[in-house]
Amino acid sequence: MAAGLSLSPLAASAQQKGTTRATQPASAAAERDLRSFVDWVSDKMDKAETGARREWPGLMADFDRQSKRLDKATDSLSVQSRREYSAQKARYQAWSDEQQRLEAQEKQPETAQQAQNRLLNEQVAISRAPAADLPELYEHLLTNTREQRRQWTLQDWALASDVLTRLNTRYEKVRQQLTLEQRLRVRSLQGEFRTLEAARAGKEVYVR
Repeated sequence: MAAGLSLSPLAASAQQKGTTRATQPASAAAERDLRSFVDWVSDKMDKAETGARREWPGLMADFDRQSKRLDKATDSLSVQSRREYSAQKARYQAWSDEQQRLEAQEKQPETAQQAQNRLLNEQVAISRAPAADLPELYEHLLTNTREQRRQWTLQDWALASDVLTRLNTRYEKVRQQLTLEQRLRVRSLQGEFRTLEAARAGKEVYVR
């Protein structure tokens, strides 16, 4: 009886092919959804500086809808695609958090100290900062500037520039305590900030 119930090699092969055909459409659909999601996130990031924040509630609804669909289909994605999906979700979440911060800032402007803490990732008295800490503080400032600048208002830029000025003042007092490599790195970061700031100023003039 058991032998009668077992599948022949031909039948087993046919069943396996049927299962594969059923799996392939689901995988292809999930990959298409992922590509659409990646394009959508990139589009929103690009438009963030030109008013996407005004559409934020609708964007969040779109994000929730797309991510819920992909969350249910992650088993159909390749390992590489799952990593990309996680990275895109994290990218969008960072942008979303920044939009909430800006929205709150419009209601209650950020103080200079709050801006400094945010941009340097810590509370620090810059005027007393050890020389050895300065390269890392510049790194924090530039990392946050690169990541957040597309959403910054003129006030945000003014606050960030003020932080840079305070860092520069401290740097001039203690730079002889730094190695040549550290000094070159600091000068590079100083220049990068001013370049980004000038690019923003140029864009403001062009828009007007």
